Amino acid sequence: MGIVERKERQRKEVRDSILHAAWQIVHDDGWQTLSIRKIADAIEYSVPVVYDHFENKEAILSEFNRQGFKLLGDRLKEAKDKHPKAAIQLEAIAIAYWDFAFGNKEYYQLMYGLGMPTCESLNSVPELSAFIGVIYSTIEELIKEGNNKTAEPWLKVHSFWSMIHGLVSINLLSTQPAHLGLTPDEFNKTILKDFTKGFLKGLAE
Repeated sequence: MGIVERKERQRKEVRDSILHAAWQIVHDDGWQTLSIRKIADAIEYSVPVVYDHFENKEAILSEFNRQGFKLLGDRLKEAKDKHPKAAIQLEAIAIAYWDFAFGNKEYYQLMYGLGMPTCESLNSVPELSAFIGVIYSTIEELIKEGNNKTAEPWLKVHSFWSMIHGLVSINLLSTQPAHLGLTPDEFNKTILKDFTKGFLKGLAE
């Protein structure tokens, strides 16, 4: 291995160690507690070494944000690809979204820590664009199949996304009591399925 290749490998190893340490801090104490100093102490390097790889804390959070939407997009695509019909695909997407949020709370809270992603972020983060694309393509197909040909796909995407995110957020912030003999998770998934059915009915009319 040449000198250039060795330096590139070493640089990647340091970068990976920074991200690993940062994620451990996020996992243990929450992403709001993350700081460059804490990361430097954790990897036993000086602060300038961290800055040599990431401009600031926000750059590290942006990397985790990208990773989170990549994971979420992959989960939604995997769920969608299991079913041939668009209506069932959308139901599977809703459940996969829910399961991702509660199986990856640190990622999810970070991804939405500054609010819903904007159009600008959709254009600048390919992973976010790909995630939205899974939902958009499914809804677009449902509109083609339904009677409401004038429905605007982007509007429906945002309605669908906002409803699911709202339900997830309510449950991430507090533990819901059991209802109707169901566990909190079963009850909220029932609400999720009920919303999805109503959403699908609206597209079909």
